[in-house]
Amino acid sequence: MEVALNEPLRPVKPDDELLGHFAASKTDLRWLRGLAGREFRRADSLRDERGPDAETKLDRSLRNMIGWLPPGNESSARIAAFNADIESMRLHGAEDAELVRQLNTALGILRVSFHDARAQAMALSSVGVAAERTLGLKPHPVQFSGARTLMAGRLAEMRTGEGKTLVAAMAATVVAASGAYVHIVSTNDYLAQRDCEEMSPLFEFFGLLGGFITGRMETEERRANYQQSICYVSGKELVFDYLKDRLSGHGRLPAKVAGLRSFVHGEAAKPMIPALHFAIVDEADSVLIDEARTPMILSREVEGIHEPVLLQWAIDSARGLKEGLHFRLNQASREVDIKQSALQACSPMPEGVRAIWRAETWRLQLLRQALAALHFYRRDQQYILLPGEKESDGLKVQIVDESTGRVMPDRSWEQGLHQLIEAKEGVTITKGRDTLARMTFQRYFRRYYLLAGLTGTATEASKELWQTYRLRVHRLPSNRPSQKKELLTLCFSDASTKWGAVADDAVRAATQGQAVLVGTRSVEASETLARALTARAVEFLVLNARQDAAEAAIVAGAGKSGRITVATNMAGRGTDIKPDAATLNAGGLHVILTEHHDSPRIDRQLFGRCGRQGQPGTVRVMVAKDDPLFMSLPAPLRALSTAGWGLRLLVRVAQSNAESRAWQLRKQTLLQDRELHRIIGIAGFSA
Repeated sequence: MEVALNEPLRPVKPDDELLGHFAASKTDLRWLRGLAGREFRRADSLRDERGPDAETKLDRSLRNMIGWLPPGNESSARIAAFNADIESMRLHGAEDAELVRQLNTALGILRVSFHDARAQAMALSSVGVAAERTLGLKPHPVQFSGARTLMAGRLAEMRTGEGKTLVAAMAATVVAASGAYVHIVSTNDYLAQRDCEEMSPLFEFFGLLGGFITGRMETEERRANYQQSICYVSGKELVFDYLKDRLSGHGRLPAKVAGLRSFVHGEAAKPMIPALHFAIVDEADSVLIDEARTPMILSREVEGIHEPVLLQWAIDSARGLKEGLHFRLNQASREVDIKQSALQACSPMPEGVRAIWRAETWRLQLLRQALAALHFYRRDQQYILLPGEKESDGLKVQIVDESTGRVMPDRSWEQGLHQLIEAKEGVTITKGRDTLARMTFQRYFRRYYLLAGLTGTATEASKELWQTYRLRVHRLPSNRPSQKKELLTLCFSDASTKWGAVADDAVRAATQGQAVLVGTRSVEASETLARALTARAVEFLVLNARQDAAEAAIVAGAGKSGRITVATNMAGRGTDIKPDAATLNAGGLHVILTEHHDSPRIDRQLFGRCGRQGQPGTVRVMVAKDDPLFMSLPAPLRALSTAGWGLRLLVRVAQSNAESRAWQLRKQTLLQDRELHRIIGIAGFSA
């Protein structure tokens, strides 16, 4: 995914040390490294940059085998024992100054003995009492154990509704009080700002300051927020700001970038990101797995090599080609196999086009991209059309993040694909982009001294999390038994029948007094259901990429009795839908899943919106045989969907295949990124 760089670049002599400025600090970081064997992880980062010679294939294979082990489980007995240690501190009646002193005392012990359970209990007890005084939130035993897990550099899998926001804040407070910089990585700007504002009173109690980053912030405001002890920021903003710092000379600098004449003369300003000490990744599977499919690319506008007339020729020609005769589509992998006969079916290329495009190889490549734009990228699914900032801009193609359902402003597809989609939609074609820097999430997050994470759905991805990030999953039980009920799964012959039945089920539950949340995979699906509900003359709200500005208000009211909310994945992660008393009395929040996702983790996230903290709730699956996930399977296998056991088997096979393809794609992305970095390293860096 690309983002434009509109800021001037500043030259500075790069630091030959790999981590350079980003790991430099006067803070004693020995206890951070010792908590989770961080010396190994930091060495891993060095190998990631300087080549695989430091580790043999056998070493890597043996370490990767750990990923095959099942995730660790925190027993109720161990949670109770740790909570007893916390209660034994008897700090509830202590003065505020005493709580601060106790935390500092605990940190002094932890710097010497990383795993001292009593010191951990002392630190978290102080923070827990402060949270109760400043936020009105009393941490329960599972939250204390979750914070302890984060401080050990692990990924804590906690059930949805267990209060992960407070868990991350408690762990961040302890580590930040030692002098380390802490980044709490959210899935989007809305959650980053919300969580920072909610948790800041806790940080301020201990003399710490919190900051947050949003996409519209200017450079100086970003730099000021990163300088705070604890900074909330989305993964994409964090990586792009890191790349901007590298382009400004903080870290090793590619010779290509060093030669640019757009630099501002004079001494470089301080980097935006002061250090990479400790990161807590909230909704870790979403950030580290789902959002890691494509590298983050920093680019600048240039005169594109694809003239508008050439792009229009490619789209018009692709529209005239016939599947089976001129090309074949692989829906599962989104690949186009184009035949030589396709060129004979195309109209002559327009006059004035550069000679390179008259070569057969390049024409076939351009047609392949045009076919992908036509058949794999659909409006209101992968992208939407929104008005530009200026009235004269007209409509613009805006990418929708498939894992979150949110618009990604200022992002574009590379290799001319974005411009081909613009030509397909008949909107103004934007300029091409020249890549200045790129990095994958996989390479970036391995650079922290200590990496930890939180999510409700990590078990399915535990192997990949270990092999890619050396991050072990640690499961914690729920604080209270779940009262959520799973209703009978329904499978319909086609999507049209399904949407009518979904609307009827939503109206039934709302009439009984429940609040209803209907989850859809795309903007198009949410608007199809909206038309079905409108035909039934009922009130409802829609939350998708078109209404993202109203997200907070819609989510705040989604738990009201009788309220029907239709939402894409925007309401699947990080959102806290609070049912009112009437809703709870009627059976709690009713969640309807209308289409299985490629990953069962995302399905579980949607189900987790109800039945939080022992509350009642109901979930129902309502799917159709022609859902895209099922259509990727052979016809004989799809026939099994008529029976309950057959449908479960079908879903498991389809999701397993989809996840396997996605993992292979992420592996390939990382390998390509490493190879490109190696080539750039051979080419040389500026001095």
